[in-house]
Amino acid sequence: MVDRKRLIRLAQKLIRIDSQNPPGDEYRIGLFVENYLKALGLKTKIYAFKKKRNNVIATLKARHPKGSLLITPHLDTVPAGKSWRRDPFSGKIEESKLFGLGATDCKGNLACALEAIQGLVENRTVLDYNLVFAATADEEAGSELGLIPLLEKGILSPDAAVVLDSDDFNIIITQKGLIHLKIKIEGKRAHGAYPWRGINAIDMAADVIRDLKRHNFRYPRDGYLRPPTMNTGTIRGGDKVNIVADWCEFELDIRFLPGMSPNNIIKEIKNITARHTRKFKIEVQAIQKPYQISRRHSLVSQLAKAMRRLNIKPAIKGSEGATVITFFQNKSIPAVATGFGSGGCAHSADEHVKIDNLYKGAQVLGEFLKNYRFN
Repeated sequence: MVDRKRLIRLAQKLIRIDSQNPPGDEYRIGLFVENYLKALGLKTKIYAFKKKRNNVIATLKARHPKGSLLITPHLDTVPAGKSWRRDPFSGKIEESKLFGLGATDCKGNLACALEAIQGLVENRTVLDYNLVFAATADEEAGSELGLIPLLEKGILSPDAAVVLDSDDFNIIITQKGLIHLKIKIEGKRAHGAYPWRGINAIDMAADVIRDLKRHNFRYPRDGYLRPPTMNTGTIRGGDKVNIVADWCEFELDIRFLPGMSPNNIIKEIKNITARHTRKFKIEVQAIQKPYQISRRHSLVSQLAKAMRRLNIKPAIKGSEGATVITFFQNKSIPAVATGFGSGGCAHSADEHVKIDNLYKGAQVLGEFLKNYRFN
């Protein structure tokens, strides 16, 4: 049974522990979570792939397990910034909302998970599977010190996974992939008074960006996701206002759909750039695959069933952004994301979560874990 007051106090305690990333320091919050789980009698272990970057793993074992299920929120938050009107580490309650950095992303979800596990322990619930809990580091900066090495090293190898990093009881079954790349264009330097003597790399970059924006990439229709997007995130070039710029570089953020090939996308970008200059270089900084799982998968259906039992209408959706569910496909582990944050609050000033969301979220999670069965 979920204890509402205990859950709220727990969420406040988590918010009051600074775990901003950058700079990146999950040491204190990791110890707090580990001690919390130890007090419940769970076997725990901390893995740190860099000093003070704690990942907490705990297991609630079944007598005769028919599989292993992972639930995983993250420990870090984005930096608070300077726009807050409230203390971002206060955990203040106003108008049935809990305010604080990470309230929605992702300390509210973390509190729900810990409360749900405590309910299972207190009720001496016998699970049909081994429940694995992982509170991870570095999610806000790419998970290179968190979920990625935990999976690659085989520290985590569940049969199925639920990522607790979403809002409003959404069940995320698909998401876009991403490509981050930099295009460097070389021109010819000259005096600004005689621009015809040079080749302006900034002008060429502007022409390339214009054509990239006009280009229509072929993509399969998807009922859960918007069409692919391309954002010019940065641009730099030239040395002085009275010099024809002999260099320019800009970075692109591309979000693409399941069924699209990142290699083909990059090839098309090269061809468009080559229309304007032969002197260019493309540096691929990151590629993350898109992800999808059938809405008929038992993870989805059983999560939705748990929500309906508590009179909550599940919303099966896609994610335009890149969450960590994509990392599970490299290990052929089925995964979905869900969560109980307040939509539109993540990464915002005066971030908050509805207390009712926390309470109902912990109830949903407890109901789901208690009744989950591997088919």
